[in-house]
Amino acid sequence: MQWAKRRVLQGQAPAEIRREDWPASLAGPSAFYLQAFLYFHQRCPPLVREHRHYFTQERRGFGEDAFHAMWFLLVREFQPRQFLEIGVYRGQVLSLVALLQRLFDLDGQVTGISPFRPAGDSVSSYLENIEYYEDTLAHFRHFKLRPPTLCRAFSTDAAAVALIRSRAWDCIYIDGNHDEAVVRADWAVCSESVKPGGVIVLDDSGLGTAYRPPRFATGGHPGPSALAREIDRSRFQEILHIGHNRVFQRL
Repeated sequence: MQWAKRRVLQGQAPAEIRREDWPASLAGPSAFYLQAFLYFHQRCPPLVREHRHYFTQERRGFGEDAFHAMWFLLVREFQPRQFLEIGVYRGQVLSLVALLQRLFDLDGQVTGISPFRPAGDSVSSYLENIEYYEDTLAHFRHFKLRPPTLCRAFSTDAAAVALIRSRAWDCIYIDGNHDEAVVRADWAVCSESVKPGGVIVLDDSGLGTAYRPPRFATGGHPGPSALAREIDRSRFQEILHIGHNRVFQRL
């Protein structure tokens, strides 16, 4: 895996990735993924790279380097002040968005919904010996970030659904239970709760697309990928595809 990364890193990142470049991610997602990977390592601010390095230590987080570049591009473009993540795990993405809000001088808030315990699904299992709620808060303190709003619940619980429906979100990241029925339930409520012009990032949804991951990446899981194929394109437009993360903007 490391040799494959080193080989790609011999290349040169684009000087910049602008919004007008994003359609290339839909036409050629495999090539665009490598550009995002290089962009992370060669163009993203040092603090973004330091954040990723921190979460790769001691199994603090999953994900891929290119996804940090994706979040950098999304927050820079859309400047989300109300951000929601479903499926927090140990707080990597939630703290990254909070960090980027600070970097871009956005007066915003990040909110997470998660059971904060090792509740897996048909494709995932998690560490047993962690107090996930306090662990997430500790990572926010490490980066001197304002505490997030956290809801300790499954995304289909009444309290979680009420929270999702409580406001119009600028950006929602669906990365909870990967089983198809749950992903569909998450999309149903989130697609009504993201504001017009806002975006939903659907994790692990790259199967069945033209994306072919390199050796150090993955293509996704069946549940989110099936849901992505059936999203109503009259209501949502796919605007960015980086690895198994696909970004849909509400029209």
